Amino acid sequence: MRQPRTAGTYLRRLIVVGYLFLLVIWPVALVVHKTFEGGLDNLQTALSDPVVTDALQLTVVVALWAVAINTVFGVGISLLLVRYEFRGRGVLSALIDLPLSVSPVVVGLALLLAYGGNNGTFGPALEDAGLQIAFATPGIVMATAFVSLPLVIREIVPVLHEIGTEQEQAATSLGAGPWQTFWRITLPSIKWALVYGVVLSLARALGEFGAVKIVSGNVAQQTQTATLVVEQKYQDFEQGSAYATSFLLALIAVAALVVVTILRPKDDLDGD
Repeated sequence: MRQPRTAGTYLRRLIVVGYLFLLVIWPVALVVHKTFEGGLDNLQTALSDPVVTDALQLTVVVALWAVAINTVFGVGISLLLVRYEFRGRGVLSALIDLPLSVSPVVVGLALLLAYGGNNGTFGPALEDAGLQIAFATPGIVMATAFVSLPLVIREIVPVLHEIGTEQEQAATSLGAGPWQTFWRITLPSIKWALVYGVVLSLARALGEFGAVKIVSGNVAQQTQTATLVVEQKYQDFEQGSAYATSFLLALIAVAALVVVTILRPKDDLDGD
């Protein structure tokens, strides 16, 4: 039964809408406004700049790799946390939230200490084997995957708790193997949580800055991602290109969220 609307209800709604408007909608709208202030000139300038296009290409590649890694390990870790009892499960669950609580700059520095070519623990051995992590694409992928990993897991875990194990146990009793049970029972049940987690992870990966700046070296047309280009262009007083690049990043993330929201069944949204 719905509660009657009162002046207090409308006031609370106004406060929430005002908060979102001032914190999210208005700043993003200003970026869009600045991007198209002179028509399409800013976008054309940005997309004709090799520094920007190379950075966008690298960003997309890194984001796709990071999302793929987080999808595989996110599903595996979620199943491990929910479906199995083992010592240290609480510690593992707490560690998953570490990327959300630790500064991305610290993440980048930690990766350098572990995989840097000169002072890194494993860096020299890896470089001797022909694999460079720090100041190269693999390091950027690792940093991006690290900061966005919890987003997939935290979407799947509640759904696994909600659906329980009855259907999986029934499939097993009828002779289905672990993979058959996963593909035919578990995955269809968590598919929208997985999709939404993937989209959130993609949005987070596209916008990562701190960890990537530390571990990449920020070399133009080599290890410079789109967020780093935005900073460089803005500091170099090329604000038009900075606005346009920011707009493109935001557009991809928002478009992905909108598409998922439209395609996601209404019953599934209500159930969550």
